[in-house]
Parts: sequence; structure tokens; C-alpha cells
Amino acid sequence: MAAEENDNTWISDIKSALGLADGCDDVPTFDICQGQSIPPSIRPTVWKSCLGVEASTSQMMFDEIFDLPEQSVLREDCQQFVDKLGNEDEDKLPVLSDLETILTYHRKSLGPGAKYERGNGWIELLIPLLNLQLPRKDTYCLFQSISNRYIPCNANAFNFFRLLLLYHDPQLCSFLDTKRVTPDLYTGHWFLSLFAGVCKLNVTIVMWDMYFQQGDPFFVLFLSLVMVVNAREQILKMKEESKSKLAEALMSLPAGLEVEDVPDFCSLAQYYTVKTPSSFREILKESLFSRNAEKSTSIAQALCLPVSVGELIENIALEESEDEGVRFFLVDCRPADQYNAGHLPTAFHLDCNLMVQEPVAFATAVQGLLSAQRQALAAGSAAGGEHLCFLGCGRLDDDQYTHMVVASFLHKNTHHISLLDGGYQAIHRYLGESVDGSLSDHNPECCLVCISDNQNGANHTLTHNDSTSGSSSDLFSKIGAAVKMKSAEVKGKLLEYIVNPSASGGTERHVSSSDKVGKRYRNMAPVFCVDDDQDPTDFGADEYDEEELEVSISSRLKQPDVVASFKCQEVTVNNSVHDCHLVVSATHIYVLREVPRSKDKARLVVRRPLSAIAKITCKKKQPELITFQYGESHGKEMKINDQDRFNIPESTEATKLISKLIVDCIAVKDGDMNSNP
Repeated sequence: MAAEENDNTWISDIKSALGLADGCDDVPTFDICQGQSIPPSIRPTVWKSCLGVEASTSQMMFDEIFDLPEQSVLREDCQQFVDKLGNEDEDKLPVLSDLETILTYHRKSLGPGAKYERGNGWIELLIPLLNLQLPRKDTYCLFQSISNRYIPCNANAFNFFRLLLLYHDPQLCSFLDTKRVTPDLYTGHWFLSLFAGVCKLNVTIVMWDMYFQQGDPFFVLFLSLVMVVNAREQILKMKEESKSKLAEALMSLPAGLEVEDVPDFCSLAQYYTVKTPSSFREILKESLFSRNAEKSTSIAQALCLPVSVGELIENIALEESEDEGVRFFLVDCRPADQYNAGHLPTAFHLDCNLMVQEPVAFATAVQGLLSAQRQALAAGSAAGGEHLCFLGCGRLDDDQYTHMVVASFLHKNTHHISLLDGGYQAIHRYLGESVDGSLSDHNPECCLVCISDNQNGANHTLTHNDSTSGSSSDLFSKIGAAVKMKSAEVKGKLLEYIVNPSASGGTERHVSSSDKVGKRYRNMAPVFCVDDDQDPTDFGADEYDEEELEVSISSRLKQPDVVASFKCQEVTVNNSVHDCHLVVSATHIYVLREVPRSKDKARLVVRRPLSAIAKITCKKKQPELITFQYGESHGKEMKINDQDRFNIPESTEATKLISKLIVDCIAVKDGDMNSNP
């Protein structure tokens, strides 16, 4: 397992350091050992040093009183576990005594609100420590230090692990999401026992040698990530297996590790650590590992990995040669008017409104984005990076479309997707007084943050580092012109399309065979699906696949493109009825189907261009039932190829109003159109 001590000079160095150091925390263990396995003769001392356990623990006294309410359960678990070890009978008794004594003492130290529960990992965590054959009090101190430093204490660990998997392998994450195999079903025992509950004892000990040298409480999450990602082919082949069988197979993955696999296993985990944005450490450390944290930061509803504004600005300011880990390609998803009132010079503009209003233009913009990213990477530009970081305005209600854009990239299994925490507002506040010099085209009279600050009379405290702000400003001035030239080129193409999307030359028409009728979102694949064999970067205009989108009803109805909206019921082809909102814009109709048991959530299930409407009809006996028919004209004949039906129970007048409104909108856009209301 480890080389002989006299064959390695580093062993002499670590012995010397441990002998000379006054306190265990002062020993540069990792610098000396370089992640190598520790010889058994000095392992206890090295572990104490890494875990901050003082050499003298003589004042600790165990009361030897076993009176917990759950004492019988604890004792039974200890007995069963010792029996599985296969030791000689005379060796079992001291192990059993140490287990029950330490666990009982630990349980009492947690206070009256705590409780011992089966499967909490305590016993498995103790076995490698008992193998060191230390005095009971030293074993307990090591156990307590590991528990406090490295064992996650809430469900945030599972939520964050899923975000890690989504960041580095979105296809695999999508597969497990679809199978409803959540991380808690297979990583729980890994996290609670630092793999001791699933790995062989000799493997666990060598892994812990390297783990404690790292001193990183998040390392167990990256070890788990490597474990799952390395088994991706095996996992994806289990498409037909049940949820329980898949979870069981995942849970048992670490059991196949051998001692010789551990160095590569830990090296890969370190690689993924470096290739992951580091903001999560600041955001989650207290709530994930501190049982005494005053507040817990939940990431259960996070769409993707969050990135702090401090990390983004510092990342942009780095020279290419200085960065060996994450390099961001920033995508600003705010509407054009907000982007034009101020933005980071390195940001590529992708108007989120295009996704709903002009899907083909959106697909064109995405192609431009991916092309710009490839060119920036090839040129070695500081504006280029493999990691896409999206930003919105920073207000939840207004960022619904930004989240839809991010979801579309995730749906395409695009790797390394993150979202700036706080959006443009966070950037503006971070830059403080240097905002005018750091942002391009900043206009305080149009900038929403400036307007809000002026209205509220708020004086925001500067939180940025002056040297960092200065370096980022210098960087912006160097690369801003090149980035803006590329942005102008893409915007020119988009503007040409948006101004004249149909290239009709202004002639009056009805519906031509070249028109896109639009599509229903209903019955299409969800945002996270199993069968998506398209290239992750394939956003071709003709192949762009819009998924069923979940939006805020109130936010959508407040959008400036909305002409009118109606609360009604959608009647499907099989005559099922769904509560919905029929939304009419100047160019499209949308159907927002309400999400059950949610006051303000709806799914965008229908999106049709007004120009695709061939007829609008209703029956005399049922004037509240209105039907939209879509089709193409072939000479004098009209070929109907799809329809939508809605029940508007308020009155016949409402039906007539919506019919007239749509006809008027079409007349403005395309000329007069016949209808049968």
C-alpha cells in the first residue's frame, strides 16, 4: 500500500515536521506528502495533524452511563456490525465496548434534540479509526473532528451534488432525473460515512489519507461525482431497469474500488474541483457543514450552478495564462433596451424575449453565440471561455425568460452552464462608483438600477475590491472594442431578420405554404429528457426544439407585447378540459395552461403566429366554444392542418371580442383576412 519509509525522503520530512511543530494545525501536511498514502507507523499522527486534534486529550472523561432512550437500538447495531467484521471472539468485546461508548458519548454531546438513527453512518465512520488502535479518547476526538468538518448536515448536499452533475454531465443528470433517481437514493451513505460504509477497509484508509491532506469539506461531493461520471456508460445502458434497481447499482459503485485505484480516483476529483466555479464554497459552506448555522441557504430550486459576481469579475480580469481552471463566456440575456443602457464589454447579448416572440431569430442568435464563443477560444481572448455564464436583470419576476433560455441550453445537454447570482443588479452594485468606467454604454437615465436607486434615494455600500475593479476596468478597455465589433456583426444580422422576418416585401397575403404554422408545446419532451441524441451545440434554426415552458402567469401578462388576455378553458382533441389563459400579442397567440395546486404558475403549451390562422369559428348553440383553425392556401382552396378550441364561459361578447381582436391584429400585420366568427 505504501512504500518503505527509508525509500522516501518525504517520510523523513513529515516525521521531522510533526516532531518539531508546536501545534498540529501548523504542519504543511499536503505540501510534504503530496497526496501520497501514509505509512501505518505515522498515520495516527498525520491524521491528528490534518484534523486539528491536539496530542493531549487527557482531560476527557467518558461517564460509562448507557441510558439513551434509543440505547437498545444503538447496542444492537454495534453488535451486528462487530459480528460482520469476522474478528476472533476475544477481539470483539473491546471493539464493541469502544463503539458503544464513543457513540453514546457523541450522541449526548449533541444535546437533547439529537437522536441516534440507523443508517446515519456513525458506526461505519468509526471502524477505520478503531483500526488505528489509539486510546479511546483519541479515537473519539478524531471521530468528532471528521463529523464536524466533513459530514454534510442537511439535504443541500444532495441538491448541490445534482447541480454538479448537471454542470459536468447534463445528459447523465437528465437521464437520472427522468428515471426519478435522486442523489439521496444513492449518495446518502457515501456522504455520511466518507465512503467507509461501501468501500473495503484498506481502500477507505488510503482514501482518507489523501482526503484529510486535501482538507476540503466539499471533496466528498467531487469524489462522488467522479464515481458517477466514470460509470456513465453502464448507467445509461440501464434505461429499461426500475428505479430501485438503478439506485441500488449506483449505491454499490464504490465497492469495486481497489487500493491501486485510489490515487487516480482522487486526482480526477481534484481535476473536477478546479474545473468548477468556486462561488458555491462561499454560498454553501456554513449551511452545508455547520450544524449551528443561524440560517440555511437552500438551493433546492436552483436551475443550475450559481456564480457570484465577485468570482465573475475576478475571472474576467485574469490573463489567459493565469487561469488553469474556469474561464467564463458571459451571456447577457436582458432585453435589448436594458442591455443598451449598460453592460459588461465582454458580454454577448442574447435577448431572452426572442425565444418566445421570434423563435427562429432566437435560434439564429444562439448560432451566433456559439460561433463567437468558438472564435474567442481559438483567438485566446480573455472574453472567451468554455463555461457559459448567463445573467439576467436580477429580479426574479423579470428573469422568467432568462430562466427559459438557460433551460433550453440545459435541454440540449450543453456542458458547463451557470447563472450569475443577482444578475445585472449585482454587477452594478459590485462596481459601485467605478460603474461608468467599467460598463460599456452605461446610461444612468435609462439604466433600471440607476433609476431605482435614484427613486429610492439609496446609497449602496461598495463591496468591491479597488484593485480588482481597476484591473477589470483595464481589461475591459483592452478587449471591449473587439467584443463590441463581434456583437455588432451579430446584432446586424438579427436586426435585418427582426425588421423583415417574412421577407414579404409588404405585399398583402393570407397564408402561404412557406409559413411556419407554429407548434404546440403539449406532449413534447420535458426540459430534462432521456432520448436526445442531438449534438449539445446543435441549435439550427430549422431544428430548434422548443420544450414545454413553465412561466409566471402574472409576469407574462404584464409583458409589453401582450395586447389582451382571457381566462378560459382549453378543450383538447380528446375533449379533456384544462384551465388556462389565452394571451394575444401583436404577432402571436399563446396558451398558458395553469399548473395544478399552484397559484401563479402555468405551462406554455400553445404558441401560434397570427398569420397561420385560417378560420375562427363558433357554433350558434355554443357561442362560448371558439375554434381556431390553422392551415395553408393552395390556390382557391384552404388546407386545414391543425386547430385549437377554447371555452370562454363569461359571455358571447367575449368570444366576439377576441375574434375581432385577432382579425384586426392580422390585418395590421399582413393585410385583410377573412374569418367566420
